[in-house]
Amino acid sequence: MEFLESLNALAAKVRQQGSSISTEEATKNAFVMPFIKNVLGYDVFDPQEVVPEYVCDVGTKKGEKIDYAILKDGQIQMLIECKKIGEPLNVNHASQLFRYFHVTTARISILTNGQVYKFFTDLDAPNKMDEKPFLELDFLNIDEHSVPELNKLTKSTFDVESIISAAGELKYIGQIKREIAAQFASPGDEFLRFFIARVYDGTITARVREQFQPLLDKAISQYTADLVNDRLKSAITGVSATMPIVISTPSPVSAIVQAESTAGGEDDEVRVVTTEEEMEGYFIVKSIIRPVVESSRIGHRDTQSYFGILLDNNNRKPVCRLHFNREQKYLGILDQDKKETRHPIANLDEIYGFSEALIEATKRVA
Repeated sequence: MEFLESLNALAAKVRQQGSSISTEEATKNAFVMPFIKNVLGYDVFDPQEVVPEYVCDVGTKKGEKIDYAILKDGQIQMLIECKKIGEPLNVNHASQLFRYFHVTTARISILTNGQVYKFFTDLDAPNKMDEKPFLELDFLNIDEHSVPELNKLTKSTFDVESIISAAGELKYIGQIKREIAAQFASPGDEFLRFFIARVYDGTITARVREQFQPLLDKAISQYTADLVNDRLKSAITGVSATMPIVISTPSPVSAIVQAESTAGGEDDEVRVVTTEEEMEGYFIVKSIIRPVVESSRIGHRDTQSYFGILLDNNNRKPVCRLHFNREQKYLGILDQDKKETRHPIANLDEIYGFSEALIEATKRVA
């Protein structure tokens, strides 16, 4: 809770004070240092944890400085390069990060303007910083899916291997989401052609594309509005994952999966809704146990009673169960006799506190 409160407090500060900041130094003092101290949990006044104006000579480049180097256990873990708030962040702004990344022990580098933070690592080539970030955080529009990953960078839970193992998936999911958003906002020619080809049997000429462009815009607008309306209806009527409901069309907001049937006939078949919160919990558990098992072996099954995380799509290889369809949430971990112990949790971040138990449970069934 403290982590989320710090994140929200800094977001409010950026929103309130961002327009009054006019220099890079003011950006560092107002936003970046509070981010390092209050969100990540490092002491900005302890040179054994945070080194401002870090110097690392590379070749003929002498005396150049990185704005901040963050250390843990005497090793540099992260490098941070800052720009003035409002400045665009691109590869050209990260030239010093590129140069210093391969000559330090850092595996994470951050480019920020105080509002937007872009996180890089070396997925494409060892010891060479990627040109595209694996994670982006915008304090004026925080993506809830980025919060658990950001939490891994904090001093109390820093786990570089877990971060790196999840980085590839995060990188491409983020890029795909941004591309979907861009296409929804302004559909490109390929996007337009894709849908025309599925609903129109004639030749796709320039005139046809011109006729279909406003139709696609309207369809996207109506589809988005329908999603919002479905959410509102669910909230008003009190429909939850604990109530067996049948949905005839796939929902992009929450995955619809067939539950384990408690009776034999087709008429008794029920479906349950896998919520976004359950999927987020799944990805957190997956990131924790990936160091001990291959990612492809980790899966999930939803039932009316719980959301199960298991290996090899095998019910005999359970890792844990998420009991989120109630007011008090529980993380259920099974012992060697398949006896489940339920641990109450207040929020998803608390799953990280059971990392050792989850890894042991995984090893038992692996």
